[in-house]
Amino acid sequence: MTVEVESDAAVLAASVVDVGQFATVYDRHVSALLRYAASRMGAETAEDLVSETFLVAFRLRARFDQRYASARPWLLGILTNMISRHRRRERAYLRQLDALAAPRPVDWQSELVDELAADAVRPAIRAALARVPARDRDALLLVVVGELSYAEAAEAMRVPIGTIRSRVSRARQRLRRLLGDVMGQAGGEVR
Repeated sequence: MTVEVESDAAVLAASVVDVGQFATVYDRHVSALLRYAASRMGAETAEDLVSETFLVAFRLRARFDQRYASARPWLLGILTNMISRHRRRERAYLRQLDALAAPRPVDWQSELVDELAADAVRPAIRAALARVPARDRDALLLVVVGELSYAEAAEAMRVPIGTIRSRVSRARQRLRRLLGDVMGQAGGEVR
């Protein structure tokens, strides 16, 4: 027997009358939002931003566009706006991470060598990301970290899909220029 799962659109519409229905949307998407926010702002700030995101979404649930089955792009769009308001914190967080990046003792006989090589390039990646224009960085991170398609990212940022494609492309090109040989030495690549 196949159980049909209601779309987020249907659940959000029902939550206008029965507020308890909103918990279904929360349960479906909270993990993805926490992951995205933590990658951008750190775990502590992520929880606060995701909480604020769901409060905003709850208040705006009656205005959710019923043409879209999934609320994930909408929620990530709200979250991205929350992150934009906290840009100064994000920059400070990136600077603190760089300052705290101290070498760890190396056990050359273990698999830590690869991990240490990756740790060595993380500060450079964070610094380069901080130098990418905010709109381009947001588009790139929605696609790469948020795992949204270009269409979903366009929906989240409320811009045409072509705009998302060009922003992601510009962000990737800028990262390649800023990172130079760092990624090649570590065997990495900017997706």
